[in-house]
Order: sequence, then structure tokens, then C-alpha cells
Amino acid sequence: MMNRKLNYLKVSVLLLFMALFMVSCNDDDDDDDADLVGNWKTLWEFEGVARSHAVSFVIGDKAYVVSGYDGDERVRLQDCWEYNPDQNQWLQKASFPGLGRTSAFSFSANGKGYVGCGYDGSTKLNDVWEYDPINDSWTQKNDFPASARYGAVSFTIGGKGFVCGGFDGNYLKDLWEYNAETDTWTQKTSLPGSKRFNAHVFVIDDIAYVFGGNNNGTYVDDFWAYDCSADTWTNKRDIADNSDDEYDDDYTSIIRQCGVTFVINGYGYIATGDESSLVNTTWEYNPAKDLWTKKTEFEGTARTNAVGFTINNRGFVLTGKTSSLYLDDVWEFYPFAEQVDND
Repeated sequence: MMNRKLNYLKVSVLLLFMALFMVSCNDDDDDDDADLVGNWKTLWEFEGVARSHAVSFVIGDKAYVVSGYDGDERVRLQDCWEYNPDQNQWLQKASFPGLGRTSAFSFSANGKGYVGCGYDGSTKLNDVWEYDPINDSWTQKNDFPASARYGAVSFTIGGKGFVCGGFDGNYLKDLWEYNAETDTWTQKTSLPGSKRFNAHVFVIDDIAYVFGGNNNGTYVDDFWAYDCSADTWTNKRDIADNSDDEYDDDYTSIIRQCGVTFVINGYGYIATGDESSLVNTTWEYNPAKDLWTKKTEFEGTARTNAVGFTINNRGFVLTGKTSSLYLDDVWEFYPFAEQVDND
């Protein structure tokens, strides 16, 4: 009888220890989430119809959102909206004269915005259009010279636009430079890594960082930096848990497609998107250290195919869709502020 009591006591102590250990682990997880830095603040809604797959470009102190899809019987939108962040106001501008489209490319150069390629619901496109904000007018430019495509990544460096990758029936990784002054395209050195579409890019100190996206149903994890002055690519650390160190233990949650990026004070950010399911994690990239830091999760509804842009070191995320809901809310991210609920 005494041995049974002792065994029962041992088992009870063991169960109590295990329970305390589990609570401690859960508390650590909660503490890890609580320690994340950054605050998402909701702004007044985008004044156009809710949509996904739109594109944006920034000219001076204003951002422009063009086209997209609102879920209405395959019809793509053609409206164009200007955003003034200082007044938190939207103003409708001259409509996009080309076919409405989704997953186009967009960039700004020399005070004008450019929109090209994309998908109109039945056809891949390769036309290119220029927006003049002074005259509020659109002009068709020379067609994109490579294959018609959608889901390419685009960026601006040194007054020139760049378009990389995408999908034309084949996954792509070619790179093209656009000279707005001469309305000409020049092929540059292709991305050395995986072919991809629906990838991401941000530009910091005239270096473009390209990562993520989808290749043959796989979410790619290689990460590349492009120097346009030398037309060279540099392989950065993969966005994967490849080392025995702790820094990359959670890197797998960076991987995604159809997310949004922006740059604040020399750091790159990615938020939203999908990787088999919708992704809410926000990550910050430090180019000097080639390291990522997890930030406060995006506080709006989880979404994919949203729009993101940077205006004067301020990062914004808007529109997008869940599985069936199209969105028109607007969020600004404060990367070094404490998180505040419902602000």
C-alpha cells in the first residue's frame, strides 16, 4: 500500500511539472508575440470600389492606384485614383484608357507613372501607358518588347523603370530596363535564381531586392540584390531556416506570393500575401546586416493581392481580397511604435 501511495505521488508531481512546463512554454510564446514592435493604424477608406490586383506608383508626394478587379463577372477596372497622405484624401483622376487589367506592372520615372502588361480576364497584355499628373492625361507608349505577361515585378532606379519575371504561360526571370526619355526598352542580365511570378521587390539606396513569388506551384525562398549601375545580381541569404543559428528559425513565415512591400528609413518591409493560406506576418529587412526582423502582424483583415507603397518614408497598405471579400480599407505602418489596438 505504501508503494502505491509513493508511486501515485510521483505521478502527480510529474503531471504537475509537465503542466507548469506547458504553461511556461505558452507564456513564452505569448511573450514573443507581445515583444514584437510596430503599430498598424487604420485610415479613411479608399474611395474607389473595393478591389484586388490593382497597381500603384508614386510621383512626388502623391500615390496613384490604377485598375484591378472587384469580383464582378471578370470585368477589370479602368479608374485611377490619387492619394494625398497629408490630407488623407482621395481624388479620382482621368481613367486608364487601355483595357482594364489585373497583375500589371507599374513604376514611376521622371515625374510620370507607367502601367503595362497584365491580364484582362482572357488575354495576356504587353501594351504600356504613361500617366502625366500635371495634365491628368494618359499616353500610349511603345509596347513591352518581350512576351505578353502578368505577375511581373517592377521598380525604379535612377530615373529608369525595370520589369522582371512574371508568367506568359511559362515562368520567367528576364529583366528589362525602360528609358522614359527615349521610350525604349533594353534587356539586362536576367535574375540568376528561380523563375517566378507574383514576387516582391523594394529598392534601398539604389539597390533592388527581389524575393518570394511562385515557381511551378512552389513558393521560392532565394533572395537577390540587383545593382543597375553594374547590371549585376548578388545572392543574399535565403529566406529559409538553413542555419544552426536562431536568427532564421522563423524565416519560413516570410515566404509568400502576392504580398506588398514598402521602405521606411532605409529598411524594407513585407506584409500580407498568401502561402497556401493567407499570411498576416510583417517582416523588416536590414540591408546592412542582410537580416530580417519580425514585426507586429498586419492588424487588418488577412488578404492577398493588396497594394502597398511608400510616400516620404511612410508605408501604406490598402485594398486586396480574402477568399471572397474585396477590401477598400487603408493602413499605415509605424515600425518602431508600440502596438495599439483599434487605433
